[in-house]
Order: sequence, then structure tokens, then C-alpha cells
Amino acid sequence: MNKVGKAILNYLIKGLLLVVPIAVSIFIVVWAVTTVDSWLNVNNILGVNPRTGESRNIPGFGLLTVLTIILLAGIFVTNLVTEPMYNWFQRMMKRLPLLNFIYTSIKDLTEAFVGDEKKFNHPVMVEVEGGMKKIGFLTQNDLHKLDLPDEVAVYFPLSYSFAGQLCIVKRDKVKDLKMSAAEAMKLVVSGGVSGL
Repeated sequence: MNKVGKAILNYLIKGLLLVVPIAVSIFIVVWAVTTVDSWLNVNNILGVNPRTGESRNIPGFGLLTVLTIILLAGIFVTNLVTEPMYNWFQRMMKRLPLLNFIYTSIKDLTEAFVGDEKKFNHPVMVEVEGGMKKIGFLTQNDLHKLDLPDEVAVYFPLSYSFAGQLCIVKRDKVKDLKMSAAEAMKLVVSGGVSGL
């Protein structure tokens, strides 16, 4: 390959590295906004344009509606819901086994990432078979209830996925990482190419 061909190939590769992440990010944001808009179908509230006969559409109106509902719910819970009301709601949920299972699973997963009691805030490195090391998050430091006093629970997220694997490992195999939880998650989820 001559110099001109190599230069063109180099420019193409650098262009791909710049354009693809931006294009995919824009695509995901546009897809999310249009999907939420179509789910809610809130643009029908605006009616039909009398001149053209087309339905009025404001891109992002559905997403804005969802964010407004979440904000109002947060204000309501923070300022109006008392501890007895919250406890009553929890007791009612326990009487509905299937709904309670779904609700508590989603609530626990949400609280693991946001809120006052984040669970994925302790990044660790664990030595596994063959001297290999894996990055994970310490989620339970005390497993006496499982009759495992010398072991801890570590969650290992999978790269390029929101799935993961929970493993019980010997405490002496776990080493704290000198990095933030966000950096560790970014490192793992990106397959090791980002976060350092």
C-alpha cells in the first residue's frame, strides 16, 4: 500500500473513532425520547393542527412529562409522606406476594445505584483460579446468616452489559481498589478500555 493509501486509511480509522461514538450516542438518545413519546402518546393531547390536519408533535414532550412526574413524586414523598404512612404501604405490599416480589426487587436494584444506601460503592479486586484477578463490588461483608463467617459477597458486572454475577469468595482473596466506584464500574463495563 502506498503512502496516500495508508494516509487515507489512517484518516478513515480516526474518523470512525470520532464519528461512531457520537452517532451511536445521538441515536440512543433520539431512540429513547421517541420511544417514551410513543409509549405515552402525550402528543395527542395537543390535538391536530387546524391548517395542516397533522397531529402536533413536540419531540421530547413525553420524556419531559416522565421527568416531571418523577420530580413531583420526589417532592411529594420528601415533604408529605410520613414514616407511619411509609410503614403502612410496606405492610400492604407484603400482603400481595407477587407484586411485593417485583416491587422489592426493582426497589433494591434502584437503591443499589442511587440514593442514600448505594450498594456498588466498594470496588475490589478478587483473585480467582489460576492467579487471574477480577474487578467487582463488595456487596455483603458479613455472611454469618449463611454460616460463612470468613467469606464475603462480591458482585462482578459483565462487560458491555448491565448483567452480572454474584460470587461468595474468601475474605483474604479480596483486595480494596484505590479508585472510585464510578471509575471501577466504567472500567469493567467498558471491557477494560475506559475508566483508568
